[in-house]
Amino acid sequence: MLRYTIRRLLQLLVVVLVLSLLLFAWLRSLPGGPVSALLGERATAETRERLTEELGLNEPIFVQYLKFVGRALTGDFGVSTGVQPGDSAAEIFVQRFPATLELSILAIVIALAVGIPLGYLAARRRGGILDNLSVVSSLIGVAVPVFFLAFLLKQVFAVDLGWFPTAGRQAGGIDATRVTGFFVLDGLLTQEWDAAWDALRHLILPAIALASIPFSVVFRITRASVLDVVDEDYVRTAESKGLTSPVIRRRHVMRNAMLPVVTTIGLQTGALLAGAVLTEKVFAFPGIGQALALGFERRDYPVLLLLILCAAGVFVLINLLVDLSYAVIDPRIRTRGVR
Repeated sequence: MLRYTIRRLLQLLVVVLVLSLLLFAWLRSLPGGPVSALLGERATAETRERLTEELGLNEPIFVQYLKFVGRALTGDFGVSTGVQPGDSAAEIFVQRFPATLELSILAIVIALAVGIPLGYLAARRRGGILDNLSVVSSLIGVAVPVFFLAFLLKQVFAVDLGWFPTAGRQAGGIDATRVTGFFVLDGLLTQEWDAAWDALRHLILPAIALASIPFSVVFRITRASVLDVVDEDYVRTAESKGLTSPVIRRRHVMRNAMLPVVTTIGLQTGALLAGAVLTEKVFAFPGIGQALALGFERRDYPVLLLLILCAAGVFVLINLLVDLSYAVIDPRIRTRGVR
């Protein structure tokens, strides 16, 4: 298991390095560039040339990349020019990442808590009313764009009914103690129950919108996987031996059906960061999704570089955890991995 883990970590490091090089080159090739972002379109040619030389943008791209890596190893990713002018990109990431992580965790919990049990029940009652309704709802969840569902939820439950807040992470009038940056967890740790509840209320609508696609995908994969497993010979053998339904479900059906589901969970968790850009924009939720949207709008290259790189790193890390979970669920994968 240790050798398998080390090998996967080395592969992760190579992927992140290659990705950082491609991302660095891509951002440098965008129209306008950092100089236009800093000086504006009306800057004189002399000013632009001087700043280009000061920033080292006249050097070969590979030299620029090596210098970037050297600064990045010390935690220096540059200063924001548009999202939060004057703040370092690293500070912006530290401030905003807990918000997106908190939102993503709640979204994936909702998707799994509903998608996996519903997928199993739909498979066990194939062709029934529950199965048909579940399939239709999953199709709707995939077909409806996240931003449209977010607008719909906001209009109905926040604006019209007033059940939930319309924007932000927490009401401005609440004087909450900050400990971890996760507002719900902070409220629980400090026993400020009103702050925790208010932060949770701000999370519910964006989390439901963000969970719509993961729920649909997890449900359909779970249903299809369970349908494949329940017809296997070892399930019928277990039934003929007189094993109880909970034992068969836990040991034979769900354990063998979980491999494709785990793959889906990993991919969908990583993809939540992409959906968070639209969801956070609709709900004015101050996470990295909103920062990415502002970064593209205002051409804030240091912030874009760091946030996209970190989002990609999180996606790769999640897939590493998925691979390791494979080895736990099915030891044969671990054995093949060390040959």
